[in-house]
Amino acid sequence: MNLEISEQLFIVGGATSGLGRAICLQLVSEGAFVIAVARGEEKLLQLQQTAANQIQYICGDITNEEVHQRIATLLGDRKLHGIVINAGGPPAKTVMETTAEDWDLAYHSLLRWKVLFTQMFLPALMKNRYGRILFIESATVKQPLENLVLSNSLRAAVVGMVKTLSQEVASSGVTLNILGPGSHNTPAIDRIYRKKSDQTGIPFDQVKSSAIQQIPVGFLGEAADFASLASWLLSPHSRFITGQTISVDGGAIKGIMG
Repeated sequence: MNLEISEQLFIVGGATSGLGRAICLQLVSEGAFVIAVARGEEKLLQLQQTAANQIQYICGDITNEEVHQRIATLLGDRKLHGIVINAGGPPAKTVMETTAEDWDLAYHSLLRWKVLFTQMFLPALMKNRYGRILFIESATVKQPLENLVLSNSLRAAVVGMVKTLSQEVASSGVTLNILGPGSHNTPAIDRIYRKKSDQTGIPFDQVKSSAIQQIPVGFLGEAADFASLASWLLSPHSRFITGQTISVDGGAIKGIMG
């Protein structure tokens, strides 16, 4: 399928690892231009070298407002078509392990910056009567996962914000959706398995193998497959889909709304 995004311009957060990197590469393969944002300059340079004429980058923490301004400056007066709002998650902890500081940091790293970032770039999309904003959250917003209380809680708040905003701007030509990845073969999943291993004393490899067996399809997701769906949601073909949270989890969510 031709996604019709050739020469369109996208901002992608968390662009050098896992799902974010896969989305960047998929967009570029479709002929799009990308402003990639991540903290590691070496990895950003490696990413840029895959498509030097299509990828620009900002090295910095996308949760930081100063970085938001740098992105806006690099964007300039060019027409923006879509945004992938994506960053890492908080540490794996149980409720009783958390401190007040943990909750404050989780609010900043999972919710606050996303609201500010959206408020900064949404007006231009609305003015152009077209745009796609895609939030990469987690399947845990539908079915909480043990040891992830900070992510379970604050990502659910993002869903509430996105659903509300999608209704407020529904007639503008701008859509906002959420992808909720389950267990994917990326570095991020290992922190969950490592936490479980530390708690139980069960070897990491055994924890991981047991977790994979709980996925109905029988295997971990691959970043490239996830990126395929993400790119479609960032394209004109998804114009009738907004305010949705779509799980990409191999069937792990048990509820009928999964």
